[in-house]
Amino acid sequence: MSDIVGIIVGGGPAPGINGVISAATIEAINSGLQVVGIRNGFRSLFTEDLNAAIPLDIESVSRIHIEGGSILRTSRDYPGRLKDGLKAMMKTLFALNLRYLITIGGDGTSYMARLIEREAMGRISIVHVPKTIDNDLPIPGGMPTFGYETARDLGVRLVKNIMEDAKTVGRWYFVTTMGRYTGHLALGIGKATGATVTLIPEEFPDRRLSFRKVVDVLEGSIIKRLYLGKDHGVAVLAEGIAHKLNLKELQKYEEVTRDETGRVRLSEIQLGRVMKNFVKESLSKRGLKITIVDKNIGYELRAADPIPFDTEYTRNLGYGAIRYLLNGGSGAMIVLYDGHLRPVPLKDLTDPLTDKTRIRYVSIVSEGYEVARKYMIRLEREDFRPDRLKALAEVARMTPEEFKKRFHYLVRSTRSARNYSASAISL
Repeated sequence: MSDIVGIIVGGGPAPGINGVISAATIEAINSGLQVVGIRNGFRSLFTEDLNAAIPLDIESVSRIHIEGGSILRTSRDYPGRLKDGLKAMMKTLFALNLRYLITIGGDGTSYMARLIEREAMGRISIVHVPKTIDNDLPIPGGMPTFGYETARDLGVRLVKNIMEDAKTVGRWYFVTTMGRYTGHLALGIGKATGATVTLIPEEFPDRRLSFRKVVDVLEGSIIKRLYLGKDHGVAVLAEGIAHKLNLKELQKYEEVTRDETGRVRLSEIQLGRVMKNFVKESLSKRGLKITIVDKNIGYELRAADPIPFDTEYTRNLGYGAIRYLLNGGSGAMIVLYDGHLRPVPLKDLTDPLTDKTRIRYVSIVSEGYEVARKYMIRLEREDFRPDRLKALAEVARMTPEEFKKRFHYLVRSTRSARNYSASAISL
């Protein structure tokens, strides 16, 4: 009897999941293995549901790589008591007679992969394939996680249409995108579309972020656009900003719900709506009437058909996962680096302080971020020179002193993009 490889998906959907399943299944069967897919993610393992394991063959997976979603579905389930959950999970995996296991997911799934590797004690070899539209896993060489580029592509098309609507009818949009802790997706969309302004959590180093600071950045952009003769604009907000806000304060304005793991459902928080109400109230107190529409884009991006980049990328990863396992490997994440498929040990992804998978943040001192920042319309240091300050204050219906008192703190700690670029070039 040939060895059996299992495939399981955890976390939220991302374009390209089926590509990994397809490539891994085909390569495994061509290498003499049997393949089973475990439906409904880790929930099935925690509940000891052996019927969730379904056989996969080449015929059933040969064309799914061009489709969005996941034929095995997915879940975020996490056991209430980890010790009991681990025991049930390992009992189920052993009962399925698995020799190999491929996990597909983000930081939470990679953490589960490490636990399985530890508990299996060599009986099951495991490899992890990194997936998340948030693009926040520490993949070497700057490669994105699969699904990100497709999500960004669709997000760009949606925001581009929104920008045209804003221009046509003369209004502002506050668009919130996914990104639990990081701003990769928001910045990628905002930079590619040329959105008026993009805000990401990384630019706010404070552990707890005040509503007022975010409101002031957005209001400052609106005032500057008015000064430039434009009555419209689009602000892209990463949902991870809400993660930094005071939860008790946030609950005054927005319903806060939690997912199966107990984490706040940031994608369901109407961050744009909260900020819209604050900004409109602040502007209207000075007689400025601006129409602002809030919109969330997130779930629309997760199960889209993958673009060619992710279709090709995931076939590489699925193939690489099987080759790694058959070459005797275990306990690693498979990545594409400099054109080569390479394993990165899961232990190397771990933050020693938290024992969780490290998060890849947007570097706000990189040239990539500086370019994005250069093309945003928001208050900068030069806006507080006397001649510009007077004109902006007049548009805002404030005195120069009032304007400076209200907004100058936003640029005091901002590193000069010009100075940074000069120093970077001189290295």
